[in-house]
Amino acid sequence: KKGACCAGQDIHDARRVAEKLGIAHYVLNYESKFKESVMDDFVDSYLAGETPIPCVKCNQSVKFKDLLQTARDLGADCMATGHYVQRSGDTQQAQMLRAAAPSRDQSYFLFATTQEQLDFLRFPLGHLKSKDETRALAARFGLQVADKPDSQDICFVPTGGYAKVIEKLRPGALEGGHIVLTDGTIIGSHDGIINYTVGQRKGLGIANAEPLYVIRLDAEKKQVIVGRKEELLRQEFTIRECNWLSQMVDGVEVLVKTRSTQAGVPATIKILENNCALVTLKEPQAAVSPGQACVAYVGDRLLGGGWI
Repeated sequence: KKGACCAGQDIHDARRVAEKLGIAHYVLNYESKFKESVMDDFVDSYLAGETPIPCVKCNQSVKFKDLLQTARDLGADCMATGHYVQRSGDTQQAQMLRAAAPSRDQSYFLFATTQEQLDFLRFPLGHLKSKDETRALAARFGLQVADKPDSQDICFVPTGGYAKVIEKLRPGALEGGHIVLTDGTIIGSHDGIINYTVGQRKGLGIANAEPLYVIRLDAEKKQVIVGRKEELLRQEFTIRECNWLSQMVDGVEVLVKTRSTQAGVPATIKILENNCALVTLKEPQAAVSPGQACVAYVGDRLLGGGWI
């Protein structure tokens, strides 16, 4: 009725969509906000020994906070994004559901969406069964991106070279240190903990009788702690800065994902103080990494989650 606000990675694409549909469009510059809220946070998290998810931070801050507020200020009826999730329910107290195409589902990256934001958001692609359907629609509307290849990389790290980006934003951050076993025995050296992630096996440069995996990273001591595969297993851990789209009841059985590619495993959640929660997995899982998100579901419905 009054126009819509479109959140997309490419301003030019958004402009073409608006022109095709006859909708008034605005170009909004969030470069400085993106650097502060997403890129700087990404670097700080890596330097702290975590494995960050900048896409969640982008949705949480730039898109669903600043851009959404701009949409309201412009008098828009809603804000539509290209995320592959589904929304159900009335305007108030809407629910977020997984996408119809499991391989495209992005609900994991939207766990921090608040109820107020969800009530204002629309996800017109979530019901599509495949990316082929999306491309067919783009071709039908004459959009030049109809055949654009998919990208699995972080938008500001297009080649996957995290270390180079971090070194550019934080000169001198690549400090070396020791690679140690879980008992503290030094078995090698490294050129910076940002080159390692929890669960990593290849590229350690360590000769050992049995495979070694990165168990955790100690940023303060600049240590990469390695050990056997079974030492990666975790059954209980806490999450912080929790966001719930529905009232959580202690002990309720849910499915949780501790990384975006995971299918989901049974667990229970206990609410703690200071917006934290205790997650207990039914079966131990490997590579539960600090900095990643733990996201909870009942069926296809997203309940919310928090940062590991």
